[in-house]
Amino acid sequence: MSPRHAVVTGGGTGIGSAVAIELAAAGIKVSVMGRRIEPLQKIAATINAGSEHIQCQAIVCDVTDEEAVVRAFTQASEHFAGVDILVNSAGMAPTAPFHKISLQDWRAVTAVNLDSVFLCTQQVLQGMQTQAWGRVINIASSAAQKGYAYVSAYCAAKHGVLGLTRALALENATKGVTINAICPGYTDTDIISESVANIMQKTGRSKEEALLTFTSTNPQGRLVLPAEVAASVLWLCANSSAAITGQAISVSGGEVM
Repeated sequence: MSPRHAVVTGGGTGIGSAVAIELAAAGIKVSVMGRRIEPLQKIAATINAGSEHIQCQAIVCDVTDEEAVVRAFTQASEHFAGVDILVNSAGMAPTAPFHKISLQDWRAVTAVNLDSVFLCTQQVLQGMQTQAWGRVINIASSAAQKGYAYVSAYCAAKHGVLGLTRALALENATKGVTINAICPGYTDTDIISESVANIMQKTGRSKEEALLTFTSTNPQGRLVLPAEVAASVLWLCANSSAAITGQAISVSGGEVM
């Protein structure tokens, strides 16, 4: 995989950073994108440490802004050549009862979780088709496969990601390009840490009690690890995974079957 170049959105933290580290360890050049430069630079420095050549570059990008996305992908390709692998990992999951969600909030959630997948994939798909090889891997969620209370906008957006994944997989089935969705259950990231803290503040529950809100849905009784999601991404990038496309791969401890 050493000649390959991957772009990972949301690459500064959580699942995105784990994916960037996993791909770089396999010899893939990685461009990490996100809104904040500090975490991106930290991941890039971690990957590049001790390496003779630059393995990872950090690029600031608001993936909901079309012009910013065009600039970012142009910058990525100028240094590491065309994009062979795209991992759409940017996301946000605020909680609220449906009747309290404003249209502005709804659009913000769908912009980050769904519009970004559309915008970023448009930047790379034609190049992948031309070279007859490519991987688009969308980090969806178990919320793309089932419903969860109080995250209706997130569920709707992630269901949209899965629908887009399946449609594009069929469009590209004979072109050497695979498009898949990985659907993690509740994962040990900052989003869960913030949610646990929010539950503790609002309900007075202990940290252990608040965490049960998330671990109790997983038959294994735990949070998924970002590295477990990253390993699934790397597997989909292999040439031996060329027959896998249009799939919703659940990494959820058996919560979704």
